[in-house]
Amino acid sequence: METRMIDKIIGWVKSFLPLYLFTFLLLSSCVDEEQYDDTPMGNFEALWKIMDEHYCFFEYKHEAYGLDWQQVYNKYKVRVNNQMTNKQLFEVLSDMLGELRDGHVNLMAAHDLGRYWSWYEDYPTNFSDTLLRRYMGTDYQIASGLDYKILDDNIGYIRYESFNNAIGEGNIDEVMKYMLLCRGVIIDIRNNSGGTLTNAEKLAARFCQEKTLVGYYQHKTGPGHQDFSGREARYLEPSSNLRWNKKAVLLTNRQVYSAANEFAVYMKTLPNVILVGDHTGGGAGMPFNSSLPNGWSVRFSAVPMYDAQGNSTEFGIEPDYNVQQTDEDFAKGYDTIIEFARRLLVQ
Repeated sequence: METRMIDKIIGWVKSFLPLYLFTFLLLSSCVDEEQYDDTPMGNFEALWKIMDEHYCFFEYKHEAYGLDWQQVYNKYKVRVNNQMTNKQLFEVLSDMLGELRDGHVNLMAAHDLGRYWSWYEDYPTNFSDTLLRRYMGTDYQIASGLDYKILDDNIGYIRYESFNNAIGEGNIDEVMKYMLLCRGVIIDIRNNSGGTLTNAEKLAARFCQEKTLVGYYQHKTGPGHQDFSGREARYLEPSSNLRWNKKAVLLTNRQVYSAANEFAVYMKTLPNVILVGDHTGGGAGMPFNSSLPNGWSVRFSAVPMYDAQGNSTEFGIEPDYNVQQTDEDFAKGYDTIIEFARRLLVQ
């Protein structure tokens, strides 16, 4: 499981570099300017300083749940001393980073990965592999990263489990052509915790009929918690290939994160798309990396992103219809969320 998560982390970072190379270079050139000793105290001070000057959500999280980064420093400094072991230090530093409640924040060492996964672990899954196999059967088709079939009520169903799985324009064309006569289509991204943002944009463009404002982003411009550039708009352009202009339903749950969360943000702006399921997990900060004196690596959110109304989506977005999987439906072999979506599409 750890290997898969590290692979996802690498994929997230790679997906964001082309869009924000300038910011990455700016951050990497200034994060390590101040030198600290390779001691537990030195590594603690270095990590706190890196986050203090470059993490992008301090003000937002202070408003959301009262985060005070200086108080966090005072709380954890007393737990650090130069006689502690590496494993003890790793535990303290990981706990300190956990105060940020950010799934894009990780401490990486040879022996462990510090992480915050409560953004989905503390909530119902609203997804079942057992139920998915019932709906998909064995006769579904596979177009690179997309699994798809037509359900028995002539509703198209597309499953995209990770935006790390590549899709080409030709793959999407084949799916669109196959479902051409369907009454509507369901796109299921539940448990999709992100990947390559260009894959998300490529698929969303197939449901977009005109250039659409989907959100904004900012760059960090200085060490202060409020030092940001002005907000820059992000637009989704309609695909020049086959596009879907009938009704579509996007299924979400708490494990929809990072690039998948952005995909949900894009799709929610489109008039023919309805979001059904649970609140998404969030992850609206573009992640970047720095290193500590002892060689450990820290990943953190550095570029904040917002929806089309200017709201932060760091803690996710609410679907149009919040639907939870019920035990009664599960016992009968029904996915409550899929069945709700099917009813919407046949109305």
